[in-house]
Amino acid sequence: MSLVLLKEPILVVNFKVYDSSIGRRALAIGKAAEKVHLEFGGLATIIVAPPFTELRTLSESLEIPVFAQHADPVDLGANTGAVPPEAIKEAGAAGFIANHSERRLRLDEINFLIERAKRLELKTLVCATKPEEAAAVSILRPNMVAVEPPELIGTGLAVSRVKPEVIANSVVIVRQYNKDIVILTGAGISSAEDSEAAIRLGTSGVLVSSAVMKSHDPEGTLRSMVSAMLKAIEKRELSRA
Repeated sequence: MSLVLLKEPILVVNFKVYDSSIGRRALAIGKAAEKVHLEFGGLATIIVAPPFTELRTLSESLEIPVFAQHADPVDLGANTGAVPPEAIKEAGAAGFIANHSERRLRLDEINFLIERAKRLELKTLVCATKPEEAAAVSILRPNMVAVEPPELIGTGLAVSRVKPEVIANSVVIVRQYNKDIVILTGAGISSAEDSEAAIRLGTSGVLVSSAVMKSHDPEGTLRSMVSAMLKAIEKRELSRA
């Protein structure tokens, strides 16, 4: 599926490689995300990022955007085990995540991937650990940047709650270099309240993982997060009126 418009709020689910991330369970969570998207009438963007082994299945089965979790900064050729952007495109995905704290890249490698993605008409979501890195990444002009302090990832302690200044500072600094990039909040986002706080701090949405992938009710978790972000956006717009 081609991702043409990133409509705020944005919720990106990184499946990682939990037991729920592969096979039928992965597809079920993807279908739950699609159902929530349809329930809200397309007022939000939900993106799912399954393991590479599930990329084609979900891309062919879902009407919501599917991203790869990572891309390798290599050309097609003798690169055993690598996943170049061309393979992601061929599998049917709309884009990929780059520079997640679990798959860190150098700035020149990130630039390689962004440029290659543009040629392939793939969207890019680049992760950054702090405001200064987010600003540096934004200069390279990916479609999205997600600010994720690595020490909070998987802890259930949301950066929007325990380190709100990191997000607020990131928005200020990034906007000095790139006024158009979509900024997301990541790390420890585990509830509707965390998601709402991300919007209040000036970002366009959240990047989540375990909150959905380990949930006994992934659909309900997704629904509550999207609902909270939409309400936060409505409040923001009313305050500006």
